[in-house]
Order: sequence, then C-alpha cells, then structure tokens
Amino acid sequence: MWLKYGVNEDETLVSIEDVSRGKTSLKCPYCGSGLLAKKGKIKEHHFAHTEETCRPVLTREFPTLPLYQHFNIYLSSKDLKQLKLLWSEYGCKKYLISSDLVSSNLIRAELLQKNVFTFPPAYEFTNLGKIPVGALSLMLFNEVQEPLLLKKLLKLELAFEHAKHKNAPDLDYRLTDLKLYCAQLKRVLSCALYFLEIQTNKGILYKIGVTQRPIRKRVAEVEMDLGAHYQNVDIKVLGTWEHRGNVELYFKHRYHDFNHKIGSLTEYYKFNTENAKNVLNDLQQMKPKVLSAVEMDIFENKPSIIVRN
Repeated sequence: MWLKYGVNEDETLVSIEDVSRGKTSLKCPYCGSGLLAKKGKIKEHHFAHTEETCRPVLTREFPTLPLYQHFNIYLSSKDLKQLKLLWSEYGCKKYLISSDLVSSNLIRAELLQKNVFTFPPAYEFTNLGKIPVGALSLMLFNEVQEPLLLKKLLKLELAFEHAKHKNAPDLDYRLTDLKLYCAQLKRVLSCALYFLEIQTNKGILYKIGVTQRPIRKRVAEVEMDLGAHYQNVDIKVLGTWEHRGNVELYFKHRYHDFNHKIGSLTEYYKFNTENAKNVLNDLQQMKPKVLSAVEMDIFENKPSIIVRN
C-alpha cells in the first residue's frame, strides 16, 4: 500500500495528485516527517519519507475506498483467471454454470451465487462478480460500491471509538486512518465526471475524466493538450455528472479495450458510432448522486460525530 496523502501547514490533508514531483513542504500524517512526491511512470504515485520511513507507514494497511482502484477484488491470479474464463464461456452468454466448474473461493467471495430454481445446482454471476471482468453497468456499479463506501467509514469510526474507550496506544493512528479515508471520500464526492466527444482532423475521439472546476476550464486544457497532436480540435461536452468521481477508474477498467493513448495522454478512447451510443447510454443510466447526511458532512469538511466527541 502507498501513502497518498500528506499534511500541509494548515493541518489539511493534500493528495499526491495535487502536488508536483520531488521534495514537498508536506509532512507524514502519522509521524510528521518530511515527504517526497514520487510520481514516475511505473509505480503508483505516492509519498515517500525524506528520511527513514516511520513504522506506521511500514506496517499499517492504509484505508482505501472499496472498489475504487482495485477491481480484481484481491483475487489470486488463479481465481481471477478462472473467473474470466467462466465469464467468457458462460456469463456473457447468460448460461448457468455447472457446480463442478465453480471453486469455493469464488463462492465465498460472493462473486458467484447459486440459482435456486435449477436442479442439479448451478451458479450464475453476481453483480460483484461482474466487476473484475468489467461487465457491470455504471449504474449497477454505483449501487454495489456506495454501501461499501459508507460501511467502511462506519468500521473505521467504530475502530477509533473503541481505541478511544480503551485509551489504546494506537489511538492517534486510528484517528489518522479515519482522516485519510474521509479525505479520499471527499475527493471523489467533490469531483464531477465528464464525457467529451472530440472531432479532430484525424477522426473522432472521446475522453472521460473528472474535475473540481468549471467544465469550460477543463475543456480549454484538453484543447491545449491536443493542439500538440492535431491540427483541428473541436470539443463537445456530452455530459457531466456531479459527485461521481468514484466512477472514473471503473469506466477505464470497463472500457480499457477502447483506450487510445496519445503520447503521454491516457484518458482518450476510440469508439465506433454504435459503441459510442452504448457508452453514453451507460453513463446516462446512472442515477443523479444525492449526498446522504454523512456524505454531506464529509463534503463540507464537518468532522464525524465520533471525532468531535
């Protein structure tokens, strides 16, 4: 796991994506040591200590948003391979799967479920099981992920409350865990997802992305980026979805076969006319995101009840 947030002089958590690479003025949220921003092309962007890495960072598993970056649901390579094979042979054709082809690991992980109307027993994919193979619609992905986001928040709050009640030695670390999770959740809630159609002199491209700024400013940046690669660029905003920063990476996972890299630019796609219609429909089927009371508190930087007490 990588450290993705540092603390500035105002005691505010700052994401690795919001700083330039190299030495920063940020401090480790666990020990207060200085941090370097590591932003290469191989490893995930992360912070490293300027001196010796502190024990919490070495030994703790940082809290991350469920189903935000890791869509393999931490399956072993063997189980993931079997799941993909079952999808290609049965799931995508909506065939039931014979019980002798199903491993217990996939059942325990709730990726496959028994169809109670068949005899002998047969299995089918759950919505969760469709995520590793990128087969779940964006609307249903939200329905699976959103309860997990709040469930993990509650788990971290209860862990902090328990440590506080016991005056546990890792109380400060539990509080930092909770703050790190809230910062990640606030980040995705603060972002609007956008989908662009881009007409160039070499054909039509599409772009997915997120922004916390007015979409017109982001469009202007995209025009500038593409100006180095195309003579003509005409951008049309096909849609924006508020508070849907959680969807961007799953979209990239779901449609990775259509990804079209342009130099170092990686968020562009090439779809034919029919595929483009299907993708836009997938996006438009998402329900508008209405923030819950808990999410609103996080969005507005209000501390949780447990932390306030």
